[in-house]
Parts: sequence; structure tokens; C-alpha cells
Amino acid sequence: MHRYIVLIEKTEDGYSASVPALPGCVAMADTKKETEELIYQAILFHIEGMKEEGMEIPEESDTEVETMVFA
Repeated sequence: MHRYIVLIEKTEDGYSASVPALPGCVAMADTKKETEELIYQAILFHIEGMKEEGMEIPEESDTEVETMVFA
């Protein structure tokens, strides 16, 4: 099982998501829920394509995620 950090950003038109460990793996939708569903499918599709090409499936790096609030 692989675990990946997914970055979800609010945009003017909805939401976008990307996976730093899988360059080019992105999704966009009107709602956060739709974006989460689409990025999940995008990750599966991306990994399937990498396997078909004989590429090594990357593991998530030791990236730490932290939210910082500035006033």
C-alpha cells in the first residue's frame, strides 16, 4: 500500500489537487469532495500507467506537513 500527500487548494473556480510524489498527477473540480474523488482516481490511473511502463512506483518522501497560521 502506498500513501501520498495530496495538496488541495481553493481556487477562484473551485478546487485543485496535486500529488508532489507523482509529478503531473492533478485533478480539478467545483467542490472539495469532487476534487478528492478525482485525485484518488488520478492516483490509481497514474500508478497503473507507471506499472505498465515498467517504472518504479515512488514512495512518499519523509515530507512533513504542517499548517502555520499568521495574523
